[in-house]
Amino acid sequence: MASPSKAGAALAALREDLAGEVFAPGDAGYDEARTVFNAMIDRRPAVIARCAHEDDVVRAVRFARDLDLKIAVRGGGHSVAGMGVNDNGLVIDLRRMHEVTVHPAAGAVRIQGGATMSHLDRATQPYGLATTGGRASTTGVGGFVLGGGTGWLDRCFGLAVDNLLGVELVTADAERIHADADENPDLFWALHGGGGNFGVATALTLTLHELPEFAIALLLCPPESGPEATRAFRDVITAGPDEAGGAVLYLTGPPEEFVPPHLVGTLVCAVLLTYAGAEADLRELAEPLLALPHETEIVGAVPYADVQCMIDDPPGMRNYWSAEYLTSAPDDFVDVFCARARSMPVPTGTQHVLFPQGGAVAAGPHAYPVPFRDAPWAVHPYGTWEDAADDERCVRWVRQVRADVRPWRTGDVYLNFIGDEGAERVVAGVGADNARWLGELKRRYDPDNVFRFNHNIKPT
Repeated sequence: MASPSKAGAALAALREDLAGEVFAPGDAGYDEARTVFNAMIDRRPAVIARCAHEDDVVRAVRFARDLDLKIAVRGGGHSVAGMGVNDNGLVIDLRRMHEVTVHPAAGAVRIQGGATMSHLDRATQPYGLATTGGRASTTGVGGFVLGGGTGWLDRCFGLAVDNLLGVELVTADAERIHADADENPDLFWALHGGGGNFGVATALTLTLHELPEFAIALLLCPPESGPEATRAFRDVITAGPDEAGGAVLYLTGPPEEFVPPHLVGTLVCAVLLTYAGAEADLRELAEPLLALPHETEIVGAVPYADVQCMIDDPPGMRNYWSAEYLTSAPDDFVDVFCARARSMPVPTGTQHVLFPQGGAVAAGPHAYPVPFRDAPWAVHPYGTWEDAADDERCVRWVRQVRADVRPWRTGDVYLNFIGDEGAERVVAGVGADNARWLGELKRRYDPDNVFRFNHNIKPT
């Protein structure tokens, strides 16, 4: 650690040189700048550098290396483990860097490292184009993509990393580097699931696909109808085209106009069928679901960018998530999944989710470090609540879900869906063989493990 006099001089120089803002404890704006999505995270970095462009990122990395400060990188700040902020280190805050440039003729989009899904989807929608994004508009694009990237469009267009064309990176040596299939191909491979271990992603380029229409069918059912609804959804997805996606979600009925008053604040089962195509085709596909008993029915064409906002969480909530990927979803699994919903903490923002995979996810490139792609289903217990007094019961419930589905799990996991669950889960998220090669590449690009606030791959 640098001496106080050296640190003070370096901080003064950083304030002078950075085009963006610099925050230290006691500065106006410091507390806002250190606040992340998960309200359980309360960390106090020594310095926050809110960068305006790539040159700022280079300066910030040099500053941290000169003072031997730990570095955390914040894009959307959506990491449930709070990996976008640290204690007594430097946070490189990319939120000002959110420009999205669409190249419709080339079928590609360049996204700066601080952009969120909302920035991306609102920019591409006027062109009738889209790429696989997360399921919340506030999620940061950079962390989402580099971690693998699943969303409503993945069965149709593949995982986000399957659409990755190139990454602009600032390394631990404060060097600018570009990685794509031809330039630094080993690094490019590592960025397909290896997360933020190899540098600060200042921009990413992704493939775009035509998406002139998007439609959904949303049903709300009482919880006792959940098993029948879940089986029907499973069968529709299994027999349906790759354009079909969605989820089964148990949740607390929200105070929205489309929710009957007697369901507000109570446990409900929601079935969401998404379709990357025309409303008429969705309606035909959804017929078995629409024939089920239900209390609310919403069917129609909806702009994809609007669907991306449907399950956004309000800020200031406490979060604990996990996930398991499944070999199958037979009837006995459905019974276990639905039974666990009965003990879900209600009323809270907690959700008990079953996502389908398959389609272009399973058909995608198997060379990348995303071993979860072969699982046809994923269970995602998404604990979200407001009162710290509920911490114990909400965390316990998430862990109970994982224990319940153990007989069907593959052992693989999508790291963006979990918090800090230890080194073994990191290996499960990239694959054992891939983990060894990622460790070699980490030694090459970040031998001092400067970028360690992530699902960390240690240098071999």
